[in-house]
Order: sequence, then C-alpha cells, then structure tokens
Amino acid sequence: MQESIIQCIEDIEKQILDVADTGQSVGDAVEALGLTHMKLSSAGVIAILDMLTEGITPLNDDIVTAMLGVCEAQKRFLFALSGQLDNTASMGMMETGSSATAPMEENEEEAAKAFEAPEESTEAEVPEQTDEPEAKQKEPKAAKPKQEKQTASQAISSIRVPTDSLDRVIELVGKLMVTYAVIAQGGTSNLAQVTASLRELDNVISQLQQEVDAIRLVPLKQIFMPMHRLVKSLSQKIGKKLDFVVRGDELALDKTIVESLNEPLVHLLRNAVDHGLEDAEGRKQAGKNDTGNVTLAAWRKGDSAFIQVKDDGKGLDPDRILNKAIEKGLAEEDKEYEKDEILNFVLQSGFSTAEKITDVSGRGVGMDAVVNSIRNTLDGDVTIESELGKGAAFTISIPLDRSANEGIVDALVARVGGETYIVPSRDVVEIYMPKLHEVVELPDGRETVDVRGEVHSLLRLADLLDLEPEVKDIRMAQAIVVRVGDYKAAILVDEVLRQQQVVITGFTVPVEEIFHIPILGYGMMGESDALVIDTEEMLQHFQNRVHQGKRKDATE
Repeated sequence: MQESIIQCIEDIEKQILDVADTGQSVGDAVEALGLTHMKLSSAGVIAILDMLTEGITPLNDDIVTAMLGVCEAQKRFLFALSGQLDNTASMGMMETGSSATAPMEENEEEAAKAFEAPEESTEAEVPEQTDEPEAKQKEPKAAKPKQEKQTASQAISSIRVPTDSLDRVIELVGKLMVTYAVIAQGGTSNLAQVTASLRELDNVISQLQQEVDAIRLVPLKQIFMPMHRLVKSLSQKIGKKLDFVVRGDELALDKTIVESLNEPLVHLLRNAVDHGLEDAEGRKQAGKNDTGNVTLAAWRKGDSAFIQVKDDGKGLDPDRILNKAIEKGLAEEDKEYEKDEILNFVLQSGFSTAEKITDVSGRGVGMDAVVNSIRNTLDGDVTIESELGKGAAFTISIPLDRSANEGIVDALVARVGGETYIVPSRDVVEIYMPKLHEVVELPDGRETVDVRGEVHSLLRLADLLDLEPEVKDIRMAQAIVVRVGDYKAAILVDEVLRQQQVVITGFTVPVEEIFHIPILGYGMMGESDALVIDTEEMLQHFQNRVHQGKRKDATE
C-alpha cells in the first residue's frame, strides 16, 4: 500500500514539475490536485484560483512549491488512512531525528504564501524528482531560493509615466520650495506679500494634485487583454463557438479602480459564456448564427465610467426569476413587479436559476459577490438589461469622483446642533434657504420642500443624528440640495459655514456598522476635524425608513 500511495503522488508531482518547466497546462495540474472541486464560499478566493488555471496569473516558484506542499499533505493523509503513518512508513517523508510535524509545518507555511503576495527569486529552483522517495522528499526542504517581495499578481505594481509628466511634477515641487522660502523669509511684516504667496501656494498645490492624479491613470487594456485568453479557454472547454469583441480598452482610470475590476469581470465573462450563450444546437433552434457574440466594452460619460459585458444569448427569463425569488422568499407572490425589479433579484445573495453548478461558473457563488465588490470597493453599481431570446447586458457604473472616499476632496463645512459636519461637494447641487410656505408635511410624517418649482424630500440632519438644532425657524436655516444618481434631496442644516478642501480619512474601526449612521469618515481641516456625511448612505437610510413605515401602516 505504501508503494502505491507514493507512486500516485509521484505522478502528480511529475505533472507539476512539467508545468514548472513548460508553463503550460496549469489547469490540469490544479485539477489533478483536486483544488477545482473545493467548495469555496469567497468569490475572491475563487477568482484567484480561476486566474491561475486560465493563465492570467503567471506561474512562479512559490506557487510550484505550494503545489508540491499540497502533494505532501495528500501523501500524509493517505498514509494516515492506511494506518501506515508511523516512523517506519513515513521514513520517506522525514529526516532522521526530526519531529513528525516539522516538514508539514514548513509545507503549510509555503502553501499559504501562494495566496499572498508572490515573490520572485533570482533563480528558479524546483526540486528534482529522484527514484528514491527519501531523496525526493528532502529536496524541497533544502531548496530555499533567495526571494524579494513584490505586490500580488492581481495588483498593478508599476505604471508607465511620460517623462513630461515627471518634468511637470519636478517643476511644481520647485515652485513649492520657492514659495515656501518667500513666506518664511518675508515674515508677517508685509501682509499683502504673505497673502499673494499663500494664493500662489494654493495654486501650486492644486496643480501638483492634478498631476499626481493623472499619473495614477492606467488604461483598461492592462486587464482587458488577459480576458481574451480567458474567454477562448472557456469556449474551448465547454464547446461553444463565439466571437469576443473588446471596445474602449484605451480608457484610462485610476489604478485602484482598474485593480478592483479584475475579479468582477472574470465572474461576469464566465457567466456570459457558460449561462448566457446557447450551444450550437440551441442557437440553430432560435434562428441564430452558430457563433455567439460576447462583448466587453468601456466608456466614460460625464463623471462616471461604464464597463459592460454583453452577450447575444438566451437572455434572462423574468417569469422564471420571479418564481425563483418567490420560492426563496425574496419576493411577494401577490405583488406586481416591474421588469427591472425582477431582474435585480439576480443580484441578491444566494440567488441562482442555474439547474446545475458547473466548474466554469457559479460554484455556489452568485452575482451578489460581484455587486458587493463593486459597491463596497468602488461605490459603483451593476445594472441589468435583458431581452428574452436575444441576450443580456451587465453594466458596471463607477462614479469617478466618488472613487476617492479617502483623500483630498472639496467639501462644504456645515454646523448642526452646535456640531460641525462635512458634506462632500461632489454630491452638492446648490444651497437654498427655504421659505415657510415651500415646506409641506405629508400625512406619513415626511417633509418636502419646493426648490424653484422642483419638489425634493427634506431631510433634517439634526433629527437623523439625534441632535437639538440651534436654529428653530426653518426660514433661518439652510438646505443643501444633493443628488445621488437620479435622486435629489434637501438636507437641512443650521448654517453652511464655508467651502474648502479637506482630507478625508476612514475610521480604523467599523463605526458605521456599530452605530448605523451615515458617516463616511472624518475630515481634517487643519485647525479641527469633523465627521463627513455619507450622502448616498443617508438617502438610502431615509428611503428604507419610508418603506418600513409603509409596511407598518399596511399591517395595521
């Protein structure tokens, strides 16, 4: 039995070493280790495994070492099952005089490195396979190449920067130094000169910030190009003919946005190829061309970027989705739903209409993983367009000015109930002083305000934060009209103090989860700090409260 176990593991190890030499058939080696059959609940872990098997993540020494470590663990497991895990039977796995757990601890540590930042070595050292098990087991332990840390393969570790951009940055830094010297040497005797110097300093800092933001821009081509190989591999694996078209890959976005889009796009493309497109026979019956079409497109409109994955497959069946939603308790059976509302059930946690889980897409992780990644990381959203029998399109929208929830932003500084709060200017439409006759209280307790003929919901920030407003007369208060998407509302505050740039920093603890208040973080303004209002979360909180009130009234 011992020889049979060793022979089985040696065959897998030989396959891994062949992959290390050629760089080909990584997926077969991962399949041989049984890693593709693991039930994983994290979309992120699934994505990094998929990117390895599809060739998006380059194979390195650490991954090879970790795969060999998995072989060691499997060998110990099989020895334990056969009752031969003792000093005699495991002689080929341990050095004389060493503890039985020492090699295993080393291999577990090495295997964990495969899911951390990969490291590169000056020389590729892969343990050689020998005929003797003992020599073969000692070799991986002895092989420890010199390694240097680098960022994870999913991250963009380097950016090409034009030399003229660097020259402009150096020039602006020089201007900063000169302006600082003028202020330092002039003192406070000449206030006019100090004022002019501070104005110049503010101008230089703004230009420097713009240049640095421009340097961080990365073309989407960096993540779109590997998708060709992914889609081609998937189509060959499941036997579907398709044309893959990429548009707009020259669009440049911030580095953090591009990095965060990788995993959601892999998930959407896998779903489009596996679930969206019909097979050749199904397309013939639907009167379509044998070859399907999958399009990955990107474009910018205003202050938002859009990335779309579109296919000309069978589309989404609203009736089937609604029945499934009712079955899972996500929808009410006697309620009428719009088509968009029905399609959005697909984005709910645990929702799936797939008849079976395949090794290509799904695997128990639904579209909610994609949506949560986009919403939590990028403050974006996912919308669905579908026509039954003609295809579906999933569009990711990312507000570019909203991608910097931490950093230097323009903001309004307001006072409410004796406290100071910050409202990011990116959401602000205007500041308005309401008149008494423009404010209307609705039967359900909500208030609206008429702003130049346009009616908005009126949200009293003091009530939401459980504060006592200093300004009782609404005619003396000020309303900050904000817009999030297509929805507008007016936030009532005691007074808007000023507009200035602030540095927004997130909390080190999850404050918003503990207190359930719409706070984005705190803003540093130089002389003091203040909490930053998350207007999007505030509007969502208000809408949820309205819906809860309606449901309560319906039950009474």
